[in-house]
Amino acid sequence: MKNTKCIIFDCDGVLVDSEAIGHSILLSMAAEHGLNMTMEQAIKEFNGRGLKDCFQQIEKIVGKKLPGDFETIYRQRTFKAFSTQLKPINGAIAFVNSLSISYCVASSGPLEKIRLGLTATGMLSQFENKMFSSYQINSWKLNPEIFLFAAREMGFLVSECVVIEDSVAGVIAAVTGGFKVFGFANELTAEALVNEGAIVFYNFEELSKMLGAF
Repeated sequence: MKNTKCIIFDCDGVLVDSEAIGHSILLSMAAEHGLNMTMEQAIKEFNGRGLKDCFQQIEKIVGKKLPGDFETIYRQRTFKAFSTQLKPINGAIAFVNSLSISYCVASSGPLEKIRLGLTATGMLSQFENKMFSSYQINSWKLNPEIFLFAAREMGFLVSECVVIEDSVAGVIAAVTGGFKVFGFANELTAEALVNEGAIVFYNFEELSKMLGAF
């Protein structure tokens, strides 16, 4: 990995442990409108996808439109939960602090959500002015534009970057964009990430060894 000059991190599920909180609130709210889905199913269906895409999938499953204020209420509830419950992914802070090359975060979420997550977990200072959102370019994973945008803004070629993702949608987006992708996996997601072209790892200590010393 000697040619790597920049690491592009996804945020939710890679840097901040937000997926379970967000999915729990989403499933609870959607259940009021007829959705019957387990957390395991939600991880497979929703991880890495833009929120509007998740809402459309829910509407397709339940066969009706969600209320017009559904997103507003969801954002309010998740932001409140994140501010008090959010924790960093184990090993993420130490890994970021150990880096001697450039890095940034590129997420499907809005900038205020990225900022909230990094603030709540004590990582905002490391990523100040290095946060990129799909909402800035109106393009969401599975499309690769958010990663291409981040690479351009950071001043690097695709071949000089690696992407760290935990979702199938994110891996597909990064691979489509031509990036080498490392997939943060667990027993539920490893096979799917490998199938989409990710190099799988299970913790940041393992990733550090895989990337080598920069």
